[in-house]
Amino acid sequence: MERKLQEVHPLLTLCGQIVENWQGNPIQKESLRVFFLVLQVTHYLDAGQVKSVKPCLKQLQQCIQTISTLHDDEILPSNPADLFHWLPKEHMCVLVYLVTVMHSMQAGYLEKAQKYTDKALMQLEKLKMLDSSPILSSFQVILLEHIIMCRLVTGHKATALQEISQVCQLCQQSPRLFSNHAAQLHTLLGLYCISVNCMDNAEAQFTTALRLTTHQELWTFIVTNLASVYIREGNRHQELYSLLERINPDHNFPVSSHCLRAAAFYIRGLFSFFQGRYNEAKRFLRETLKMSNAEDLNRLTACSLVLLGHIFYVLGNHRESNNMVVPAMQLASKIPDMSVQLWSSALLRDLNKACGNTIDAHEAAQMHQNFSQQLLQDHIEACSLPEHNLTTWTDGSPPVQFQAQNGPTTSLASLL
Repeated sequence: MERKLQEVHPLLTLCGQIVENWQGNPIQKESLRVFFLVLQVTHYLDAGQVKSVKPCLKQLQQCIQTISTLHDDEILPSNPADLFHWLPKEHMCVLVYLVTVMHSMQAGYLEKAQKYTDKALMQLEKLKMLDSSPILSSFQVILLEHIIMCRLVTGHKATALQEISQVCQLCQQSPRLFSNHAAQLHTLLGLYCISVNCMDNAEAQFTTALRLTTHQELWTFIVTNLASVYIREGNRHQELYSLLERINPDHNFPVSSHCLRAAAFYIRGLFSFFQGRYNEAKRFLRETLKMSNAEDLNRLTACSLVLLGHIFYVLGNHRESNNMVVPAMQLASKIPDMSVQLWSSALLRDLNKACGNTIDAHEAAQMHQNFSQQLLQDHIEACSLPEHNLTTWTDGSPPVQFQAQNGPTTSLASLL
């Protein structure tokens, strides 16, 4: 928590050895092992190392299965310190689901994230009937925060918005929860605003979130997304340059997260692309690809491939463009990432048309049409929800009541 990350690694290694060598009650040992592995897994995820974390995550999942088969012995240990339980068994199960969801979301296995979120939320509902422990509400909020991000990627904005509203309601019941999660809430609203093309609201939400957070990683994540808003607006060069300087992946990057640094290269590539500096854009995007491939960051890989494909298309190098867009489309379908699918299908349509492949061009056009329709319907549904009014909330505690909307207030043309 003090961000002394250099000192964490040797300490974790030492803790691992101590836990392994500890002799005592098996359930106690497994419980300590879960504690240790949760710290190890979250440390890796904090560092954006989605591939490196896999062995520890697997161990953690096996460990929780072992614990659920063991029975609590009634024999009282001679040493009172052995009575310490850092977390009840039932809470541990939810926590393991939670870190699994965190991993799946970062790695871009969004259907898996959905599956484990459902399991964890069901378990939480049961536990909350009998147990008023505040940690359960914290687990619930963190789960919802992750699944909301997944929904925005998979093209389920209306559901995401209703879940953001659910987080607001949970935070209203606890001032502590609200103060711990206010910045995340505004960040999620900012991401939602981008997805429905309300760029002014997105900027206001991200600015509010920056004012509320002291967490370096979250700050960097927000700045990266705010930079993407400025790039889309196209007329905010001064602010954009100052933001990009603060998240320069080539030097003095503010955090040690592998994932955020790869994303910063992508944002640089996107900006260079919009400025028509294609060689520079390619350099940044290849850097993103190298980093995202090293740690299985599927979404960043898909985004970089499709943007590289777009650059090669603009430069008239159709073969190279096709080599980028086809795998981008495959990966986007696997995630599934709706925006990248929309973008890839449009590129495939134009590429095939340019190469005279009429049948393939028609097929890609049909796919593009289907994705457009799905996104459009979801867009209209989300903007018509009374909860859409949350996009204008930037101060104090979240509003409780919402007025009904009269349909979408944003332009749909730029979405398609």
